[in-house]
Amino acid sequence: MQAVKSQIGLKEAAPFVKWAGGKTQLLPILDAHIPQFVRYFEPFLGGGALFFHLASRLQFSAHLSDANRELVNAYNMVKRDVEGLIGLLEKHEKNYKRAPAEYYYQLRSARPDGDMKSAARFIALNKTCYNGLYRVNRSGEFNVPIGRYSNPAVCDRDQLRRASIALNYSDAKIVACDYKHALKKAREGDFVYLDPPFNPLSETAHFVDYTKNGFGKEDQIELAQVFRELDNKGCKVLLSNSDTKLTRELYSGFDQSRVRVLRAISCKGSRRTGYWELLIRNYAL
Repeated sequence: MQAVKSQIGLKEAAPFVKWAGGKTQLLPILDAHIPQFVRYFEPFLGGGALFFHLASRLQFSAHLSDANRELVNAYNMVKRDVEGLIGLLEKHEKNYKRAPAEYYYQLRSARPDGDMKSAARFIALNKTCYNGLYRVNRSGEFNVPIGRYSNPAVCDRDQLRRASIALNYSDAKIVACDYKHALKKAREGDFVYLDPPFNPLSETAHFVDYTKNGFGKEDQIELAQVFRELDNKGCKVLLSNSDTKLTRELYSGFDQSRVRVLRAISCKGSRRTGYWELLIRNYAL
């Protein structure tokens, strides 16, 4: 892994979508846990805060994936044709400002043809929906109401361009798939960052509807087994999860560090309070 000058300008690349569990505020802490590596895997991509942070500073090849096909399509369009995407988003921004509620629900019910139009719809909804949430019903349909914004930045041109440079500079392979499938290619020495839907702190404190299938207790148990399999292969694995009894038990024997964070997204905005997360790793610093 080589340090390189930023290819993106004075500002580093950053997430171009708002995503539940985003790690932007934790980047200074995550920085202290980054090992030496050449290949990077992130199979619960979400907003990709850690990837963009690393790609602005280091040279490596990236394998990025997520189970959310709309999200992955947006990443691929940002990488392949960011100017075309910006053109569509500028139109969405203009139409939204004319009649916010009317246009939002019109866009939410739309089913555009083509990957580029789908990506533009996805990003525009993300920028204007309630609290930036991505939630789907059991049919896989996006069902979040409009947000309370006075002037949302539907099209952040500079942010999108920096993200595109980062994705291309790292020659990112971006696929929509189950995390287990994505990690089959991981080998000894690879750095794997796992940021799954968190184990809920209580029965009423969960939000895992990123995809229509959710992510429950059995999924958490299976993920811990995959963590151990990666450890046996010689991968360097860093995992973020909530600080719960189940999480601590599942990853007993590995280094566990508690970090305090603020919730970035909440269905109840007045309840954005601090809580504890765990950073779990299988390598020495």
